[in-house]
Amino acid sequence: MHCLTGRLVWLLLVLSAAACAGCSSNQQLNPSFPLTVRQAEDALRQMRGEPKPLERPMVVLAGIHDPGLIVSALARRLGKTVTGGPIIEVSFFAADTFEECRDRVIEAVEKAVPGDVRAQTAEVDVVAISMGGLVARFAAQRRSDDGRRLNIKRLFTIATPHRGARLAVLPTLDKRQVDMRVGSAFLAALEAGRAEAGYDLLAYVRLGDAIVGPENTAPPGGFVWWVPNRPLSLSHVQASEDPRIVADIARRLRGEQPFSTLPAAPLPGAGAESGPVRP
Repeated sequence: MHCLTGRLVWLLLVLSAAACAGCSSNQQLNPSFPLTVRQAEDALRQMRGEPKPLERPMVVLAGIHDPGLIVSALARRLGKTVTGGPIIEVSFFAADTFEECRDRVIEAVEKAVPGDVRAQTAEVDVVAISMGGLVARFAAQRRSDDGRRLNIKRLFTIATPHRGARLAVLPTLDKRQVDMRVGSAFLAALEAGRAEAGYDLLAYVRLGDAIVGPENTAPPGGFVWWVPNRPLSLSHVQASEDPRIVADIARRLRGEQPFSTLPAAPLPGAGAESGPVRP
């Protein structure tokens, strides 16, 4: 009961912060991702009319308190632009630890696509919302008990707190939230194992994200493609609905030329560490 109450309080605070900071209409275009909402919607419409095959199975991972609604909506939108699959959705609602979240992902992938290599799952592309990106990175590292890992080729993250989340400092009984605090031992361990994992990490964010903080959505030394938030839209909570982000990921999943380019432009007002960095 205490855990459920804590989640409800966290959700209310998250929505409150999103409403206060995510409803601005900053329309500064990203020179390395100069796609408008209308152009993105047109592109998605065209892709739905001519879906192309996935190169490998796709896994779509939810955020921290999503019971499955947001992740399913994103999976459906992407699924209409491609053929083949499978497309595997994983929610982490009511999970208590990152270990439990990791195990859910590995079990879901092995059930949908039985692998033929004992040490890892079949190769997949992962699209992850917020905390789901950290779950994917954790799952890509070998488990201490049996050595199994999630075999990721490409990881697309949307508003993921790679460097921690601003609101994670709030009081909580949720160990996952504690692990998402800036400077946590969990985040340090993810960084220590990132090079060994060997996947491509492609990060996206909308400006005005007061829950995670745009500056936290790329790992140290990495980069993030940003877009301005839409008027009257919750910057973090609705980031996975943004047609610009969805269209760019869909293009990449289809093996087509993406709208975003490298080097990635720095976040507005960002320092040198957040500047253009090639993967």
